[in-house]
Amino acid sequence: MKKILQYLFEHKTLSVEQAKEVLVNISKGLYNESEIASFVTVYLMRSITIAELQGFRDALLELCVRVDFKGQEVMDIVGTGGDGKNTFNISTLSCFIVAGTGNKVAKHGNYGASSISGSSNVMEQLGYKFKSDNDTLNRELDEANICFLHAPLFHPALKAVGPIRKNLGVRTFFNMLGPMVNPAFPKHQLVGVYNLEMARIYNYLLQQAHANFTIIHSLDGYDEISLTGDTKVITNNGEKIMSAEMLGKRTVHAADIYGGDTLEEAANIFKAILKGEGSWSQNAVVLANAAMALQCTGKYNSYEDCYQLAVESLESGKALEVLKKIAA
Repeated sequence: MKKILQYLFEHKTLSVEQAKEVLVNISKGLYNESEIASFVTVYLMRSITIAELQGFRDALLELCVRVDFKGQEVMDIVGTGGDGKNTFNISTLSCFIVAGTGNKVAKHGNYGASSISGSSNVMEQLGYKFKSDNDTLNRELDEANICFLHAPLFHPALKAVGPIRKNLGVRTFFNMLGPMVNPAFPKHQLVGVYNLEMARIYNYLLQQAHANFTIIHSLDGYDEISLTGDTKVITNNGEKIMSAEMLGKRTVHAADIYGGDTLEEAANIFKAILKGEGSWSQNAVVLANAAMALQCTGKYNSYEDCYQLAVESLESGKALEVLKKIAA
């Protein structure tokens, strides 16, 4: 690792092969915590290259514990995190709305490294038990249309760096990797990113994955459709800017989608929204993200059709039933 660090400190970048080797060695426990922290810190001081991110991704996918859903098409809704906005768990809630429409969701997530409540934090708080057993995950998918894949159970490297990421407490390149290494290899993906440079990199890498994807970035810095302003939307077929009015009927204020100061608050917001007790703004943001995810599948005629499906899932209680089926 010392040679690699010296190489990087000279402002050089890694090839795909070199980046892959480093992540494989992290998974094997060949480096100590100080070495890994130093390596991660390099990418806090300069941008990651496409080749480096591709190498890191390739390593994680090669080493991951794969999930086999026996030919069933699944989707994921996931953000990179690290936008510093501390919103409630919008992507995870959107997954429950989508599952309530009958579409299958394999949600990949982790503990928050730079926020109070990552998707794994809130799922655990809601009573969900993490698991990696293929049969159990298939049963959840059959019965509830959703299962949750806690990243460290499927990725040795993520387990190894978890405590380091938490101690650093800032966004790292592992935030960028999470949405690209779902061990179920979903056919459809809605990915939220925290800046336009990341959107460009994701667009390049997801084009290679032969899946349906939609990349979203709110132009005021959110890694999801926030409805606080315009959203950049990139798909397999091109890109466009969509207004809050187009996506969610009207603009909302940043304070309306704040995620609370504790895990308990985050979980309470989550449950309140699914119970139909969320504010107009909270509901609108979740519905917009769920609608965009549904449109990503290519099954529906228009975004408006997808939005109405999402509304029906929430207002009928179907999304809440999904939660009751998988969490204690």
